[in-house]
Amino acid sequence: MLRFRSPWTKHAEVPILLAGQSPPCFWVKPMPVFSAARQKMVDGQVRTNDVTDHRIIDAMMEIPREAFVPEGLRAIAYLDRELDVGGSGGARRYLLAPQITGKLLQAAEITAADNVLIVGCATGYLAALAARLAAKVTATENDQALVSRGQGILAELGLANVTVKCAEPAQGDPAAAPFDVIILNGATEIAPESLFGQLGEGGRLVGVFAKTHPARAMIVTRSHGDLGNRVLFDATAPVLPGLKRVAEFVF
Repeated sequence: MLRFRSPWTKHAEVPILLAGQSPPCFWVKPMPVFSAARQKMVDGQVRTNDVTDHRIIDAMMEIPREAFVPEGLRAIAYLDRELDVGGSGGARRYLLAPQITGKLLQAAEITAADNVLIVGCATGYLAALAARLAAKVTATENDQALVSRGQGILAELGLANVTVKCAEPAQGDPAAAPFDVIILNGATEIAPESLFGQLGEGGRLVGVFAKTHPARAMIVTRSHGDLGNRVLFDATAPVLPGLKRVAEFVF
């Protein structure tokens, strides 16, 4: 039987094997160049933006961001920018910039017992990070090709507490609700009422709200049946499909 201390070790990124065992079929060859880039990302982009939760820092050090982007973009996987991971039919889907990713995770205050929903997960990087913090993660994506890619990557990383489903961002996953935490992997220009309705008591939804300019990351909390919100920081992110403001016709 394979025994893992974690899906990825902190330094070598190699599964822990018992004596005499061969690496599993999903074992990925260590890439020292990416390990160094990952360290620079954490030290230069995440820690410097007031992300101090050691669990998030450890997760961002251990989860290989380069695995979630097309091979042609791996050289820039750790730059401080959002990355277009593509979609079928030329649709654009993104990984959020590392600093925004870390700050949203910290604001969500995920605990080890939490049930988490990641909305518009693309290839699953944010879902993978959340899986290192929570008991259970559901991730939705409306592009079936990206759902399949994300499922394959997460399986290779040995993250068994994540389920990726094909669904529209605004739909969420009522069957898996209520959620302790919902994180938008992108921005919204509208109030996502269906997602608010899937928050449990004490639940938190974090994401970039682009209803006004400048756009801001916000946290929405359910308490005693009511919703409250608080601005976290100024931020920009691509708007998720189905969460765009409908243009008004003006005479």
